[in-house]
Amino acid sequence: MLRVFAFAALAAVGLLSMNAVAEDAKDAKKDPLAAAKCPMSGEAAKADQNAEFEGGKVYFCCDECKANFAKDSSKGAAKARNQMVLTGQFEQKACPLTGAPTKAETALNVGGVKVAFCCNNCKGKVEKAKDDAPAVVFSDKEKFAKAFTKVEVKNTK
Repeated sequence: MLRVFAFAALAAVGLLSMNAVAEDAKDAKKDPLAAAKCPMSGEAAKADQNAEFEGGKVYFCCDECKANFAKDSSKGAAKARNQMVLTGQFEQKACPLTGAPTKAETALNVGGVKVAFCCNNCKGKVEKAKDDAPAVVFSDKEKFAKAFTKVEVKNTK
């Protein structure tokens, strides 16, 4: 009887966790900023705390992080570029490591963003980096400019 109760409790926790993940994904589609983290602190980013960076907007959690980024953007540049893709300001157009055309079957989740590569060799380099994968993909300014393009907002009038 105790096993049945333990199993039921674990199943309930699992269902609640899956529901929370689904809700987070739904919120991110409604509001891309909902999933964005401050590139300096990792805290939740706020819409009113933003700055222009490399053709897009980067969102911060507070004035202090925004000011620190303004002083030295190199400390948060990779995370800022990742955030600009995550928030839909930029989209991928080529492999972030080589600039070559991508293959859909090589796609990985990198920092909350689906990123595809030109080959399994590039994919493997990013997979090997594990938690540092966003830095591998988003740290180089020139490679970012070759691999990601600014999303043009279309006028609906």
